[in-house]
Amino acid sequence: MDIIKMTRELGKAIQQDERYVAYNLAKTANDNDTELQTLISDFDKKRTSLNEEVCKEDKNTDMIKALDEDIKDLYGRIMSNPNMVIFNGAKNSLEQLISEVNQIITMCANGEDPDTCQVSHGCSGSCSTCGGCH
Repeated sequence: MDIIKMTRELGKAIQQDERYVAYNLAKTANDNDTELQTLISDFDKKRTSLNEEVCKEDKNTDMIKALDEDIKDLYGRIMSNPNMVIFNGAKNSLEQLISEVNQIITMCANGEDPDTCQVSHGCSGSCSTCGGCH
């Protein structure tokens, strides 16, 4: 079996993993949460307005302050939305899985024994065996 075909099989296995399934369910719940989508849309609009105001030569500091406060409020409401809380937890779990897979592949590519190499769950300081920062 060639390496690309094996990688595709690994991809299929990842998509069967409970962490991937949980992530997909949480993503769908977020997409279908109209209140959350409205908050995200409002957040994006306020952020665009803030960027536009900041770029003006005659900046309105009161408007900038009000927009900044609105953005912080919207962000807090978005991040505390129950669906977003679940999504972030599921996303973090899936990212951890992918990080562990990447670490094993990287260690093996560096000559370590595939059966005994150990993944780290924190930053060791060595980028050579890292699957990426999260």
